Amino acid sequence: MAEAPLAGFRIGVTAARKADEQISLLERRGAAVQWAPALSLDPNHVDDEALRASTEEVLSGPVDLFLATTGVGMKAWFESAERWGMADRLRSTLGSAEILARGPKSVGVLRKNGLRELWAPESECFEDVLAHLRSRDLTGLRIVVQEHGQSLSMVAHALRRQGAEVTSVSVYRVATAPDPEPMFALIEAAARRELDAVTFTSAPAVAAFMEAAAVTGAREELISAFQADVVASCVGPVTSAAFEMWGVPSVFPDRSRLAAMVRQLELELPSRAQGLTLELVTGSQLLLHGEDVLLDGVEVRLSPAPTAVLQALVVNPGNVVSRRALLEALPSGTAGSEHAVEMAVARLRAGIGTKAVQTVVKRGYRLAVS
Repeated sequence: MAEAPLAGFRIGVTAARKADEQISLLERRGAAVQWAPALSLDPNHVDDEALRASTEEVLSGPVDLFLATTGVGMKAWFESAERWGMADRLRSTLGSAEILARGPKSVGVLRKNGLRELWAPESECFEDVLAHLRSRDLTGLRIVVQEHGQSLSMVAHALRRQGAEVTSVSVYRVATAPDPEPMFALIEAAARRELDAVTFTSAPAVAAFMEAAAVTGAREELISAFQADVVASCVGPVTSAAFEMWGVPSVFPDRSRLAAMVRQLELELPSRAQGLTLELVTGSQLLLHGEDVLLDGVEVRLSPAPTAVLQALVVNPGNVVSRRALLEALPSGTAGSEHAVEMAVARLRAGIGTKAVQTVVKRGYRLAVS
């Protein structure tokens, strides 16, 4: 019988919802799992009184544009409206508006309620919904934004700057785990590099995890571990984006699904243990094994700064990594400016080839692989 693909690997799980399913998927593949929920097992607390007041405000007049951000939020809102006898009015009001949805889960709930989105981004990123609106004249439009467990007040301010009248609807607020001790222990294990990966299934879980790391005083060590040895495994791009402000590289599957995330780890962790081999567009073969870097079999000696940049770029080869993320990835003590990133990139190019690291104007850099 073939050895389980994740045998010998230790993986931290931060999920509260569907944790049993995820743990079972990992353990069946041989992984040793350490579980510590970052959020409450019942994280989506609905403030019934506040939600009803927001709903009445939404129903006070015509809505021109409605932004739906989460399936769980939309479902809870419609269920609450049913209890208050407002559901038909809510469907009618939102149905008369242009509807933009962040992703398939919110789209599914909308359609079950007879509503149809006009547009949704393939990326499932709310930032792309906002980018879609930036080029439009929103003067005088009444926009309703369904928040996704965390405040979108900055989004509302940005839309108001474009001339819109904005109403934010907070359906629920995400609550952190009532007992933080398991999460503290998981953070310490990751910071000590005793884990090979930690999985995240929501952006609020990432925020709670990093906040807890700050409380324990281990955040810098945790970030360093994620940048070098521990894989931050995310269920999708929305969750992954929550790590960008910390300069933490993360991986996520093409489809934002739990099983796809686990399958990605089946490939990612063994390949890292054996050494990662990449075919560059230059025709050369780049091999990374621990701290060793070989180009066509010849050792490449890199100082800490270009090594940190290379490690950040190889997490998702071919994808763009922002200058800010690379700056955060640089070793402590490095001059904190984009010039430091440019110098590190220049030294990396000197080691592995000028064409191997491509500049993407106004966005960052990427490792050019074939």
